[in-house]
Amino acid sequence: MDQFPDAEVLLTPKEVAKFFHVNTKTVTRWAMSGELTPIRTLGGHRRYRQSEVLEKLRNYKKWQRKEQ
Repeated sequence: MDQFPDAEVLLTPKEVAKFFHVNTKTVTRWAMSGELTPIRTLGGHRRYRQSEVLEKLRNYKKWQRKEQ
């Protein structure tokens, strides 16, 4: 049984990079520029909300289609 049914799914920078086919450094730059909102773990690592990443991915794909 899930203890936190409404808990937001968090992704690592590597997982986000795989979605966009970019380097993890690009994900870090997006976070530093405010394009993605990082959540810091107790150990200081960045995590990203899956919902925010998926929304950015939808917009990214729309932008790519316009460019072609």
